[in-house]
Amino acid sequence: MTMNDKLDKNNIPRHIAIIMDGNGRWAKGLGKLRVFGHQNGVSAVRETLEGAVEIGVQYLTLYAFSSENWNRPKIEVKALMELLVNSLSKELKTFQKNGIRLNTIGNISDLPVNCQEKLKETIAATQSNTTCTLTLALSYGSRKEIVDATKAIASQVRDGRLSVEDITEDIFQQHLYTADLPDPDLMIRTSGEYRISNYLLWQLAYTELWFTPKMWPEFTRSDLFEAIVDFQQRERRFGKTSEQL
Repeated sequence: MTMNDKLDKNNIPRHIAIIMDGNGRWAKGLGKLRVFGHQNGVSAVRETLEGAVEIGVQYLTLYAFSSENWNRPKIEVKALMELLVNSLSKELKTFQKNGIRLNTIGNISDLPVNCQEKLKETIAATQSNTTCTLTLALSYGSRKEIVDATKAIASQVRDGRLSVEDITEDIFQQHLYTADLPDPDLMIRTSGEYRISNYLLWQLAYTELWFTPKMWPEFTRSDLFEAIVDFQQRERRFGKTSEQL
């Protein structure tokens, strides 16, 4: 029996978030440059995305480039930006074929101009697609996201457009980069690390976490399905007792 056969098709997580970790270590283990790992990581993205669409996942959010990643060697950052542009050009047909709408979160203005233009172009070309929303977190840091939301709300209070008494969790959520997305049901991290690395700190409050020792270039749709099978065996109580569910 395959992992696909084990899936409960009536209990597919609506939103899956992934920390795609281990590209560089995977390449180093093969005696290759780190960029070789990033290049092979693109194939894992395609495999995962197509697997998600196959089983009906509506939202897939990928941690593609963190705000801290700017501290990496300049040659690696340059290669990552070029890979982003080339991948968007090559994958547009895949997006259209599978009904995938591209979305981004993060400080996109930090990216090189050609990356920003390619992102805008691809987002516009896929805006009518409705099968799955693929969100790329680029130059993204969750702490900054929370600070930005706090500043936006504080400005409204200062200007008299919002009272302190009216600030709720829903109001706060509406000022996050992910305002138009549901919170993730499942978060996956590859490479054997057990942390969330400044990723969707607010949104992951009740998300189920799943970790695998596999490096990102090794990750397949079967691994995605394995994570979902494990997710389906968990009892999500959201603060309630089992008897209340």
